[in-house]
Amino acid sequence: MRPAVDLRLVPPALVAWACAWAGAPAGAPTLRAAAACCLALAGVLLAVHAGVVRRDRDPGRDRGLGLAALTLAVACAVLAAGGAAASARASGDLPELARDGASVEVLARVVADPEPVAAPWADEPQVRTLLRLVSIEHGGRTTAAGGLLDVSGGAEWAAADVGATILVEGRLRPGRPGEEPVARLVPASAPRVVDPPGALLRGVDDVRTSLLEVTDGLSPQARGLVPGAAVGDTTRVPDDVDAAMLATSLTHITAVSGGHFAIVVASLAWCCALLRVPRAARTLVTALAVVAFVALVRPDPSVLRAAGTGAVALVAACLGRPARAVPALAACVVVLLVADPWLARSYGFVLSVAATAGLVTLTTPISRRLAPWCGRPAAFALAVPVAAQVACAPILVLLSPSVAVYAVPANLVAAVALAPATVLGVLAALLAPWCPVLALPVAWCAGLATWWIATTARVFAALPGAAFPWLPGVPGVLLMAALTAVALGVLRRGWPVAP
Repeated sequence: MRPAVDLRLVPPALVAWACAWAGAPAGAPTLRAAAACCLALAGVLLAVHAGVVRRDRDPGRDRGLGLAALTLAVACAVLAAGGAAASARASGDLPELARDGASVEVLARVVADPEPVAAPWADEPQVRTLLRLVSIEHGGRTTAAGGLLDVSGGAEWAAADVGATILVEGRLRPGRPGEEPVARLVPASAPRVVDPPGALLRGVDDVRTSLLEVTDGLSPQARGLVPGAAVGDTTRVPDDVDAAMLATSLTHITAVSGGHFAIVVASLAWCCALLRVPRAARTLVTALAVVAFVALVRPDPSVLRAAGTGAVALVAACLGRPARAVPALAACVVVLLVADPWLARSYGFVLSVAATAGLVTLTTPISRRLAPWCGRPAAFALAVPVAAQVACAPILVLLSPSVAVYAVPANLVAAVALAPATVLGVLAALLAPWCPVLALPVAWCAGLATWWIATTARVFAALPGAAFPWLPGVPGVLLMAALTAVALGVLRRGWPVAP
């Protein structure tokens, strides 16, 4: 008999996400008041629980009261964290200066890789990056400041290294509603580096830059997809390949997430087993590898989710307890949202969590129902992309009101090349700074794997009806969720199940 899926931490995780999403743009007083209410209600429930236990012990009721109290405590923690973040955002001169459109000189640290943005009005390609403020000078007065600043600029910003402290002049504008940056900066000067990145970040930049240099002579798809699959750098992916991958739901291949972590950790585990490394040492090596991989690919939302889930699993392994995927995922979501409530508004984070939840809860049931029709190995291979697509479909139609008709077969065909592309790409990245001569043939082999992925995307994207138009906005999300639920119900009740 298969063990039941442990869903006890799912309600607290969903409530944490809802509180973080709703509370991220709210003011500090509102969030603090809501947190206090949740804390008070949790205290009342605990008191009721204690009284019930003394009078008449009912295990089911005890569990229900305990879960409700835990959910309220989690909501309190997320709202309190949001209140602290909102208080920090509203402090200082930055919000007022942004409302006034003031001309300033800012000292700030680069916290994100520059990303190309569409700017048809500009004479040259534009990039967007994020700065963490250190101080701000206006009207001859310099004051300490905090918060994120959204900056868009030309080629001079494309070379801004993560971790570097820069000085730049420009005009402030209010931040976009519903986004984390407090303000936007329209630069009036090129950024001047005051302090370069630290040794660790310089090492990471050397690895990433060396990989780009090694892949310079490869085919256009390999120049873009090998760095994309290895370290999440998508700046050189050709436009036609990018469009084809979007139309076939293959963009997760260059958005480093749980699948890439699983491949890297599994490869490392295989090497440790081959060398007969003890379990304690194997856990330590795996933990260090996860930390190093996070640094290499940059800690964006999906990477943080994957790393957090892996950390929970590692702790369980150290304690000698089996790692259960759903509780680990739910605990990871709660911890990350307490640390950064703005993650709730990141599509990357939500898609990553949804895909992982779909894989761990739906893959086995779907494969058991497909097995009588196509055999167990083929059923499992087909169930993986189906589970991920089913879980992500309602969110994807919110991003783009269309349905990728061939997403499942495209993912199934491309999946055979994902592990070679990732492992060989990471190996080429690690070799590139030290021995480019060896890194080049490894990158070339990774390029063969990415050629398969790019060709798969192009072929399926060119088929008739590759994108089916869908209702935009919330109605489209609700319709897709309803149809998904109906399909899963039919699959559960109407199809035979493999024993």
